[in-house]
Amino acid sequence: RIRTSEKARVTNKVVRSSTRSAVKKAGKTAAPADQSRAQAALDKAAKKGVMHKNAAARKKSRLAKALNKQRAAAK
Repeated sequence: RIRTSEKARVTNKVVRSSTRSAVKKAGKTAAPADQSRAQAALDKAAKKGVMHKNAAARKKSRLAKALNKQRAAAK
């Protein structure tokens, strides 16, 4: 069980880290392509069980709201 848990921990860490990076990049650039990549990463993390599906939905919603605010301010 210890070996299994360790393997899962390492895998989850990779997924969580790449998801955080994608969300952070999308927040900085506000590009539609980065936003869709970040949302896909969040969906994938939720699907793999790394994060709860409602948590992923909440983060996607907050990201979209923030990016819409940035785009509105840029106009």
